[in-house]
Amino acid sequence: MSKFPKLLIASVLVASTTMPAMAGKLGLGRAATADEVAAWDLDVFPDGSNLPDGSGDVMTGEEVFSENCASCHGEFAEGSGNWPKLAGGEDSLADEDPLKTVGSYWPYVSTTFDYVRRSMPFGDAQSLSDDDVYAIVAYILYSNDLVDDDFILSKETFADVAMPNADGFIIDDRAATEYGVFTDRCMTDCKPGVVEITREVVFKGDPNAGASADETASAGNGDAVEAPEEVVAEVVFDAELVTKGEKVFKKCKACHKVGDGAKNGTGPMLTGVFGRQAGMVEGFKYSKPMKVAAEGGLVWDTDNLSAYLANPRKYMKGTKMSFSGLKKDKDVAAILEFLKSHSQ
Repeated sequence: MSKFPKLLIASVLVASTTMPAMAGKLGLGRAATADEVAAWDLDVFPDGSNLPDGSGDVMTGEEVFSENCASCHGEFAEGSGNWPKLAGGEDSLADEDPLKTVGSYWPYVSTTFDYVRRSMPFGDAQSLSDDDVYAIVAYILYSNDLVDDDFILSKETFADVAMPNADGFIIDDRAATEYGVFTDRCMTDCKPGVVEITREVVFKGDPNAGASADETASAGNGDAVEAPEEVVAEVVFDAELVTKGEKVFKKCKACHKVGDGAKNGTGPMLTGVFGRQAGMVEGFKYSKPMKVAAEGGLVWDTDNLSAYLANPRKYMKGTKMSFSGLKKDKDVAAILEFLKSHSQ
């Protein structure tokens, strides 16, 4: 194409956008309709006042989550690979390595709803109906032990959910409280003496100064302090199977803790679970079916634990544990041995 047609086209465009009728406008496109604006305007206010109509229950959410979310976030929101965990992390924010999930960190239910509706599922964003989003969020809340299994989320029940970290954020008021006291930084011809090095301090001393005698001895060549004789219980375990069970237990760690100092999380702590009567962990809010089973005298022996771990929902309909179960008998045997080793 010659330069002339290009120049002619450019001249026409310039003329069309500088004509009086087009003053201040590009003259391209048209104003968006109300429906088009609404389709893009997906913001949800923190108080949920502009949530859409609709609702979703936990059990429906489990199915929708499994179909659309579990491939990345795990069957029970425990995360998969490098994809984020959505459940667990209770009381971990002060830890050296906190687990920030919807339950432990996010301050508003509206944030979860907004993000799921706007951005999920990955690669197919905004393909979910509002009812599906309500259901998925209900299931995520349930996975964090924030609602019961019969909970139905809607804009009417939205305010009933209390997020544990709702008070963990503060308003950024630096513009009003701090910016006014800042001064312009000096770049040239600065006032002399504003910053002066008046003296240099060099630390010279014993690197162990301040350490206790025991700490110094253990760090150097001092005599080792004899530890008190440890009393070992005469319980024999299959060490190899316990090690395998510890690896299998990684599937459970997002919700359950085990060992010395273990605390309840999304699920009850499992220290001492083998041989214990069901529903007996203090401070944990069990599901209704588990309470009924506990009242009936259910004890977590080999048979009951094996059946429950293989298929929790088949073994106990309505259980809060959303894990689909261990499919391999060898995994069940390994994790049983691991739990036995923490039940003496």
